[in-house]
Amino acid sequence: MKPIYLDYNATTPIDPAVVEAMEPFLRERFGNPSSTHAYGQIARDALDRSRRQVAALLGAAPDEIVFTGGGSEASNLALKGVFFAALAKSPAQDLHVITSAVEHPATLEPCAFLERLGCRVTVLPVDRHGVVELDALRRALAEPTLLVSIMHANNEVGTLQPIREIAALAHEHGALVHTDAAQSAGKIEVKVRDLGVDLLSIAGHKLYAPKGVGALYVRHGVALEPLIHGAGHERGRRAGTENVPYAAALGTACEVADRSLPAATEQLRRLRDRLWRGLQDGLGDRVVLNGHPARRLPNTLNVNFVGWTGAELLEAIPDIAASTGSACHEGQVHLSPVLAAMGVPPEVGRGAVRLSVGRFSTDAEIERACHLLVTRSTHH
Repeated sequence: MKPIYLDYNATTPIDPAVVEAMEPFLRERFGNPSSTHAYGQIARDALDRSRRQVAALLGAAPDEIVFTGGGSEASNLALKGVFFAALAKSPAQDLHVITSAVEHPATLEPCAFLERLGCRVTVLPVDRHGVVELDALRRALAEPTLLVSIMHANNEVGTLQPIREIAALAHEHGALVHTDAAQSAGKIEVKVRDLGVDLLSIAGHKLYAPKGVGALYVRHGVALEPLIHGAGHERGRRAGTENVPYAAALGTACEVADRSLPAATEQLRRLRDRLWRGLQDGLGDRVVLNGHPARRLPNTLNVNFVGWTGAELLEAIPDIAASTGSACHEGQVHLSPVLAAMGVPPEVGRGAVRLSVGRFSTDAEIERACHLLVTRSTHH
């Protein structure tokens, strides 16, 4: 039997409909979208269609979608693009960016890079559930701010941030807002106008498309300096001949996701809750939840197995493919920065395991995973 895949937050299998959509562009429809002849026209039409499909999932206009090489590039383009565009009018030390302690490295590392260039960066704390404290944001916004970048949903614990409130607060102070929605898009409804954001990143491989493709939503009127300069593709926001097969893949993945909502949200939640109930029934207080009990992704269950380290537990159950929330280096167990920022005690958090379900998860798999986890963790 194949191991039970419970690591959908790490990556997703490619949906068969997505493979089908890509295939013609890997074979006979090879034209360059910039070419004026028939081959180019076919590629251009495909690109336009894909842009409409991505825009529809996010409630955006097609010309507000920029295709990128993944979620990390999309977030880098948002942060660096806004910063370098603002540099034309203000020196770096007058520019201020706000982020949070639980962001993905695709946000924290660009922020660290901007700091090295002289930009001022404020990293907001989170509460024990991993939620950004709005009062801390309010205090940080007391100084003129260029951009606030807070993720929509946390990749480790699934906690959802109050993006609507964050955006409203930031806009009151004249700041732009970026959110990393790589984990939330397709699992719950993600509409840019509803969230009130100016920029939003998604990643194809979290959405049943291949790795190496993503998109950035850029609200009309937001100035961005491109990361990649060249012949002005993507309305001058990302140079380079467009990756038509992967754009077609992302577009189809977004359309499939759009059609599946809100039923998909309920199905994911049902499977996740069944898993959690099974663990609680079998282990009682030897299993502790990380993240917000209610306001989190419907598919994500991050739990501490008390008395274990996550890596040892998963090593002992090769039949389950999942992620840990701590890393072991030279015999020392280090909590992930996310759990540390949430104030999870190291002796508890060392047993953290992230179990994430997805589109192809089954009840039988959940049942079996429960049995394996309970049986193994009670026999140390």
